This record gives sequence, structure tokens and C-alpha cells, in this order.
Amino acid sequence: MAKKRKTKKSNFTALILLIIVIAALFLLDYFKVIDIPFEDFIPGATTKPNDKTPVITSGELQIHFLELGNKYTGDCTYIKAGDTDILIDAGSRTSSISTISDYIDQYCTDGTLEYVIVTHAHQDHYAGFAGDSKNASLFTKYECETIIDFALTNQNDTATMYSNYKKQLQDEIDAGATHYTAAEVRESGEYTFTLSDGITLEILDNYYYYNKSSSENNYSVCCMINHGDAHFLFTGDLEADGEKYLVELNDLPQVELYKAGHHGSKTSSSETFLSAIRPKIVCVCCCAGSSEYTNVNENMFPTQAFVDNIAKYTDRVYVTTICTDYKNDNHTSMNGNIVVSSSPEGITVSCSVSDALLKDTDWFKKYRVCPSEWSD
Repeated sequence: MAKKRKTKKSNFTALILLIIVIAALFLLDYFKVIDIPFEDFIPGATTKPNDKTPVITSGELQIHFLELGNKYTGDCTYIKAGDTDILIDAGSRTSSISTISDYIDQYCTDGTLEYVIVTHAHQDHYAGFAGDSKNASLFTKYECETIIDFALTNQNDTATMYSNYKKQLQDEIDAGATHYTAAEVRESGEYTFTLSDGITLEILDNYYYYNKSSSENNYSVCCMINHGDAHFLFTGDLEADGEKYLVELNDLPQVELYKAGHHGSKTSSSETFLSAIRPKIVCVCCCAGSSEYTNVNENMFPTQAFVDNIAKYTDRVYVTTICTDYKNDNHTSMNGNIVVSSSPEGITVSCSVSDALLKDTDWFKKYRVCPSEWSD
């Protein structure tokens, strides 16, 4: 009898262990399906600071502001409007190309970008389209149906990156892409494109499509995505004098989203401009605190002047990346990849690393003076 009782106890223990194993496997699969790192649920565990786990959203319109995988500030915005894929800019270096394409490939399954917009000829906005001997251009990686780019530039035709861009652009045109400059689009009178049911892309007018500027930034292609009564605004690196003309030449509505001009520089996001668009959400594509362009703290992106101007309208400001040590090439995520989704249920913001507002981050508390509008 004693031997028989021992056998029953052993069988019962084995059954309990089997149930535990099955439950553990189920939980692991569950976390994979909902795209949540399993270690987030283990006390004391941490995730990598540059976790690129994609944000899964279900909005009819999805606007993705990408981290670019290095310490350099740059712009790259991928937009999914129904079944239409749009890419606005592709900075910050040619080394970012694989980071960009790996991200896009999660959502663009047919290898086709219906619309590509190249705002202006600065490396941190168009390097991914130029490519180089080690990194194939995004024009090579994707079939691009319609390409809209800057009408003017101060770049020298023989400059390496600009000449690479022109060659890659021409190759894509020869392969069947339709190409317009922003000036050509506006002059045609057909400057609104239907992306999906109820979603349109509008190329806004800009004085500097037709007139020379000492700043390359002012040549930026400016556009707006309209989803019903919701508006989403992109102005590249347009500076204050260009913003003044943008207000004069276009009937600008209040916008749900504003992609911060010039990475949150003090030369953009002027009061004249902001008072016209009154943004509710602002996304900044930059490496916060990077000394890439200046060693003056208050002028590092996003600048104190930008913060002070934006604070009058909203505290919903998000930033992709932080540069923790420029000299030693160290960077980490602030919000990470930022996704703004618009659907009939409303507009939401989801981030791959943190959903914290800029004002609530440790970086902000250390390096910026909190404006009175953001004080609790």
C-alpha cells in the first residue's frame, strides 16, 4: 500500500508540473501576440533603452515618427492611410536606411510607396534617398509611384550627396515614378491628393517654392493630411519668415498634430505661425540635448524658445530620442517611435518606449525651464 501511495503522489506532482509548463508557454505566446515584452511583468527586469518593438495601432490613419538609430538629429515620417503608404523625408544619415526600411516593412507589405515627399536638400532629411556605395537608396528598396520634392536648392550640383540624390531620383523616374516639384503641384491647381476614403494629402503653398532664400530650410515642402475635420501639419525645417508666408498664402485651420518645424529649433514655430494653427499635439524628431549643431544648452533641440512658444497652446509634446553623450556616440530613447492614430473613435498617441510628455521627463526637468503654462 505504501508503494502505491508514493506512485500516486509522484503522478500528481508530474501533473502539476505539466500544467505549470503549459501555462508558462501560453503566457509567453500571449505576450508575443499583444507585443508586450514579457520582462515588463517581472519585478526588477529591464528592457533595452532603444527598444524598437513596433507599436501596433488600428486607426484608419497612422502617422509614425521614426527613431533613426544614431546620435544625429533627422526627420523621417511614415504614414499609413488606409492601404496607401506615404514617406516624408528619410534622414539622418545613409546609415539610417536599414533602420527606416526595417520599420516600414512591418506595415508596407507590397513594397510600394504611393507617395514620397522630400522636403529639402539637407542631409538630415534626404540622406536615405541619396544612398551611397554601402547603403542602397530607399528609391531602390521601394517602388515609388509619386515623388514630390523641393523646387529650389542652394546645393552645388557636384556635391556628393546631392548628385547621388539626383541620380537615384532619375533612376526611379525612369522606372516609372511620377515626379513633381512642390511648385509644379501648386501651379497645376491640382494640389490635393486622395489617399483613402475621407483622407487627403494637400501640398500647401510656400513663397520659397519660387523665390531664393539664404536658408535651405525655407525651401521645405509643406503639406497637410486631412482626415475628416482633423488636420495634421508637416513643414519640414521651414523657418519663421517662411512660416509668415505660409500663414498668408494658405487658409490654415487649427491642427490636431504639428510635426515641430526644424526639430524644435528657436528659428521655427514662431508665435505668428502657432497662433494660426493652435496645435493640440506636437511631435519633435530630434536627439534632445545633442551638441551636433551647438554647444549652447538652451539652443539644443528642442530649444527653450520652442518650449516657451508651444506651451501657450499645448503640453502634449513628444520627442523621439535623447543624445546622452554626443562625443562618445551614446543615445537612448525618450518616447521612441511615436505613432499618432486617427479613427472615428478619436486621436491617440502611442510610443514604443515611453508615453511620457516632454515636460514630465527627467531630461526636461534637468535642462529646460518649465514655462508657467506647464506648471502644476
